[in-house]
Amino acid sequence: MPNILLFCLCACIMDRLLVVSVLKFNHFSFFFSASVSSSDLVSKWMGESEKLVSNLFQMARDSAPSIIFIDEIDSLCGQRGEGNESEASRRIKTELLVQMQGVGNNDQKVLVLAATNTPYALDQAIRRRFDKRIYIPLPDLKARQHMFKVHLGDTPHNLTENDFESLAHRTDGFSGSDISVCVKDVLFEPVRKTQDAMFFFKTPDDMWMPCGPKQPGAVQITMQELAAKGLAAQILPPPISRSDFDKVLARQRPTVSKADLEVHERFTNEFGEEG
Repeated sequence: MPNILLFCLCACIMDRLLVVSVLKFNHFSFFFSASVSSSDLVSKWMGESEKLVSNLFQMARDSAPSIIFIDEIDSLCGQRGEGNESEASRRIKTELLVQMQGVGNNDQKVLVLAATNTPYALDQAIRRRFDKRIYIPLPDLKARQHMFKVHLGDTPHNLTENDFESLAHRTDGFSGSDISVCVKDVLFEPVRKTQDAMFFFKTPDDMWMPCGPKQPGAVQITMQELAAKGLAAQILPPPISRSDFDKVLARQRPTVSKADLEVHERFTNEFGEEG
């Protein structure tokens, strides 16, 4: 198993999912996991950033088996020699190179993972430190279908399996981030319906749910009027429906362009491999 892996992503994927996937693949029963970004390792004090990097790797070695995940590593390890590169940035890269060189020696059981959306922005020496450079493409049909279910979670809805499959077909070219944004927007639809409703009906549980005028038991009343009667705690937003997704997807577009995909595929052909 390689000790240092770089994931090249089309768009953001949750770091926890990456770490958990690696753990399951390698049958880790216990581990120390540190997920950091560039802001966690940069300090305004001279020499403090290098110390933070060194301490991070030492903590991982002391707690092995362990995983270090560095998100958006390109913001920390851009190409050296650029005009906007600071002395502190150069020192951080040097310390990272030293620490990554030692990973895997003496059976340390330390795994370093990193993720980037812009692989060509990485410093060449940093890139060479990664034993594997793995391209994670956009989610396929089944993955998108699963993502909709995961992001909805326990939120009440009346979507069927066919609805989820249809949503997956409709979102071809969407990234995991795009789907997350879509579902977050959809989750507000029941609230909007409740705020705009002119009719409510009383459920068997004595809750008031918004409805249309033709709903059996419909009462012409607004949310504000229910609240004025002291029934605010009994107002229940409707479950998520397929029409809520249709409304949101009608105005949403994928954020990953064809040019972005071509950049990742070119980098994979030159330096990496398919994930």
